[in-house]
Amino acid sequence: MPFSSRVVRPRAVILASLVAALSLVFAGAAHASTLPTVSIAISPSAATVTGALESGGVNIVTTDTGVKEAAAIVFLLKPGVTVAEAETFIKEKKVKGDPNNTHNLGSIVFDTEANPGVPNEAQTTLVPGHYLLLVGAGEGEAALRTNFVVTAAKAPVTLPAPEATIRTIEFGFRGPKTLHDGELVGFENEGFLVHMDVAAPVRSMTAAKRLIKDLLAGKERAAGKLISGPPATFAGPLSNGAYQQETITAKPGIYVQLCFMETQDGRSHTLLGMERIIKITK
Repeated sequence: MPFSSRVVRPRAVILASLVAALSLVFAGAAHASTLPTVSIAISPSAATVTGALESGGVNIVTTDTGVKEAAAIVFLLKPGVTVAEAETFIKEKKVKGDPNNTHNLGSIVFDTEANPGVPNEAQTTLVPGHYLLLVGAGEGEAALRTNFVVTAAKAPVTLPAPEATIRTIEFGFRGPKTLHDGELVGFENEGFLVHMDVAAPVRSMTAAKRLIKDLLAGKERAAGKLISGPPATFAGPLSNGAYQQETITAKPGIYVQLCFMETQDGRSHTLLGMERIIKITK
């Protein structure tokens, strides 16, 4: 995927366990009623961005009519970078499998999953500027579907304060290890590298510890067998400083929080310790 993949060249076995159930986990709409709405509509041949395209806090509602395991990627261009330059960059495949290579063009500021069915909702803050919308499916390459401009609002809306915040760093997670169903939680990338935030459910604390041990040892096949159900996909790959928040709707239980991005030499961040045990409770 040129600008961002759900997982850059993912470990096939464990990713198969994760992405198979992505359509079952969506962010809730609670806490979003007072925010301006930006709508992303994805179809097999196109995508559109409509709504309140002004700076400030927004609730982004993503709908999907026919693209399995879609990824909606919002990319903010740096001032002075043109859409034509970005298109050329994509066509020439200069990313080379690593979305960190896009830093001279701009940054991934919002990244969410969508599947046909219930809309997916998450919140973020948009700054004035020129944006790209890229859409990918599964592990394939993302295509530039459209671009849009966010203008400066006279009175930008502030996002509601989250009840908890989880931050990604090199190479780990910071923040509470217990989240609550119905809780508004923020997810921020404080690392210099692009990171993602996925939580895989397991049946017990013993299984969680074994999953981490297997991932650290690079035993992807064994690790994949320990995942017991739909993952909670909190945020797709995000650039440094990117932030989004959503209402937790994942089934209560024990999870292993993971980042499957890869280093330049092809090692998954899970090999470098980017996993930890968390709980989701009622």
